[in-house]
Amino acid sequence: MTVRTSFLPMPDSFPHAPSPASDDLVAAAARGEPEAVGALYDAHHRSVRVLATRLLGDPAAAEDLVHDVFVALPRALARFEGRAQLRTFVLSITVNLARKKVRSLARRRAAMKRLADEPSPEGRGDPEEAHRRRRLAEALDRALAALPEAQREAFVLCVVEERSSTEVAQILDVPEATVRTRLFHARKKLRAMLEGPGLEAGGPR
Repeated sequence: MTVRTSFLPMPDSFPHAPSPASDDLVAAAARGEPEAVGALYDAHHRSVRVLATRLLGDPAAAEDLVHDVFVALPRALARFEGRAQLRTFVLSITVNLARKKVRSLARRRAAMKRLADEPSPEGRGDPEEAHRRRRLAEALDRALAALPEAQREAFVLCVVEERSSTEVAQILDVPEATVRTRLFHARKKLRAMLEGPGLEAGGPR
């Protein structure tokens, strides 16, 4: 998805802006310079939108969150010390803002129903298989919504987004062991709630 949010009516390219990871660009964005903020938007908005949609389960709310992240970014960059990748830092802002939004969303996991629209090759064209996958996606939707917030975040980042436990620890600002513990409990609760099909998902790398 490549739609820009309305608060950044900027050109598609920034020929005079530094590269998306440079210290000069970060400093310029921290000062609120539009070209620099726009360059960071171009570099990171897709990752922010995908994560926001998965955490909130509502594409419209996710689009609002993308807006909020890049509005908050210049001030937040004052805390950026370069120890983590810039994208990791931007995603940590996304998670923090999503925590505030998620509490007010009645259907924060609706996006997971996309699984029902992605039939496996062997099940393509099979109505029974499509129905089975739709029921599984709906069950996963409800189960994810019922997880404690911290466990849901760990599951989405580690399993759905397939990020390493090291990166997830940086995004959530918790020890890596805490990420693994949250993921363990999330998987255990999801398996119990799904009561049958289980959850075949990979762990953190």
